[in-house]
Amino acid sequence: MLKTGEYTPEQIELFNRAFSLALHSMGLVDRNDPLCEIVARKVIEIGKTGALDAKGVAEAAVASIGL
Repeated sequence: MLKTGEYTPEQIELFNRAFSLALHSMGLVDRNDPLCEIVARKVIEIGKTGALDAKGVAEAAVASIGL
């Protein structure tokens, strides 16, 4: 997903960390689970707002999904 946009290395690091934290908090281990793509999209959407805290981005992504 990150290949479709132009992101800084710092943003990519934030997205990856937040994605991992979100998956962990949801108990998702199979990255082929369709829910993982939804989580990734939410993490990127929230992370693009200028957020700098991976934990906060992860929590907001999980909350926005409603799980």
